[in-house]
Amino acid sequence: MPTISIFYGIVIRMYYFDHNPPHFHAQYGSARALVRLSDGEVLAGHLPTTAERLVRQWAVDRHNALLLNWQRASAGEPLERIPGPDGDGNE
Repeated sequence: MPTISIFYGIVIRMYYFDHNPPHFHAQYGSARALVRLSDGEVLAGHLPTTAERLVRQWAVDRHNALLLNWQRASAGEPLERIPGPDGDGNE
């Protein structure tokens, strides 16, 4: 599962050929969550409150880039790195 962003210790990954709705996987320490692309809502799992807030805002701010990566992943194409809120994307 490719890592598409890392920020503040939060790792964002996306699977190839994953199920709908469009989503990504977020991990912060041992906490993991499946997060919907459209609005950053946690669909399954759990993140600490601050991490969840950061991930949700990041997802909303980068919705178009995430959707393009979802389309790439659905087609089996390489995914692009997406910067984190700090502008880096690589921690």
